[in-house]
Amino acid sequence: MDLIRIVVLTALLGLVVACGGKSGTAMDDVAGGGQDGYGSGSGASSSGAGDGGLAEGGAFGSGADGDLRALDNRVIYFAFDQSDVDPDSVALLEEHGAYLAGRTAMSVRLEGHADERGSREYNIGLGERRAQAVRRILLLQGVVASQLSTVSYGEERPAVLGSDEEAWSLNRRVELVYTD
Repeated sequence: MDLIRIVVLTALLGLVVACGGKSGTAMDDVAGGGQDGYGSGSGASSSGAGDGGLAEGGAFGSGADGDLRALDNRVIYFAFDQSDVDPDSVALLEEHGAYLAGRTAMSVRLEGHADERGSREYNIGLGERRAQAVRRILLLQGVVASQLSTVSYGEERPAVLGSDEEAWSLNRRVELVYTD
């Protein structure tokens, strides 16, 4: 399972680098469903530096050496039935927190997700626990509580369709969606 996760994350990183920091998968951008988790459409969106109101060339753009910055990663993945944030993701969230703490006009919606296993109600709760875990870490970095909002979509907006470990691992996540 860990080997599959490493391969999937490496592939996703390669995709982000290949896209040059622009928008990633945006399966439900046109659906615009509400924050109640029951909007139309399915899928998840992943924002790049060129959209979502973030300045190009800033902390979310390319560095002087041309490498993408770590802050371009706006998805935190979780283990099965867990809401604990792993150490690598904590380091990433610390960078997001430092960025946000200096920009109190910016806000972030933390969208919690779960895979399809478990009841709908359980997965809504699990997605909420995951979003709250990310929220706590950002608050510890100096982010103002009013900058953060959380929503749980549970299993309703999968990043990928499928009923195997690879699909499930990509659907267990919290997405950081920057808003103005």
